Amino acid sequence: MLPEEQELNRLESEQATLEDQVANAELTLETLKVEIAQFQHQYFQTVGKLYVELDRLIARIARAEAGLDPDNAEAQAQAEAAEQQSQKSAEEIGMAEKQPPPPPEITPELKQAFRQAAKLMHPDRASTDAERSRRTAIMAQVNVAYEKGDRTAIEKLIIEFGQDPEAITGEDIAARLVKTIRRIAQLRRRVNEAHQEIATQKAGELYELIITVTETKAMGGDPLGDLARQIMQQISERKIELEMIRQRRNANAIF
Repeated sequence: MLPEEQELNRLESEQATLEDQVANAELTLETLKVEIAQFQHQYFQTVGKLYVELDRLIARIARAEAGLDPDNAEAQAQAEAAEQQSQKSAEEIGMAEKQPPPPPEITPELKQAFRQAAKLMHPDRASTDAERSRRTAIMAQVNVAYEKGDRTAIEKLIIEFGQDPEAITGEDIAARLVKTIRRIAQLRRRVNEAHQEIATQKAGELYELIITVTETKAMGGDPLGDLARQIMQQISERKIELEMIRQRRNANAIF
């Protein structure tokens, strides 16, 4: 075997290892995104809508109190701030409801299909800008299918990609050496980028809440259920408070 062939074998082995690392990192990242989406959906369904109602009542109370004292600038400012918060909460829950629900379960078969697709189609395996664009577009479809839990769609994309004439290449050893070296650099960069993206996702408040809820449930607790009950209690109290303000306003009107 020629020295060039030996070096090519070594580099291709390193490339294969990096491709595995990239596929695993991409799988971890996409799975993390889906798990966060699942929790976010559950959170909005369990307590998000209750917060919207609570904020709406708080805004109505603040506006009613401001109406009792129209010359009180502080009360007017508090009412405006409460109304802005109520509007923000309503908009957030509205946006959440427009999002398609995440898949109920990420199966091992779905993960395997995604990993296979990522290893085969990843843009960092491209040697030209045109090929990179093609792979990027296909991987975007794979990501969407994964987020929907559609393993069949991923498998179909894998078959279509393998049948694409653009996926078939043939070059001499020198060209393959250059291409492999470039791909290794690209793959190393993507591994680092994916790990940074994973760290960013895990550093978010929502992920920290997921960990807290998961740990509490493991000990037999029901943190979201408990929170929902607390909010419902606050809603009941705010309704009573609003009714008392109305009675005060009616009494003032009489006199």
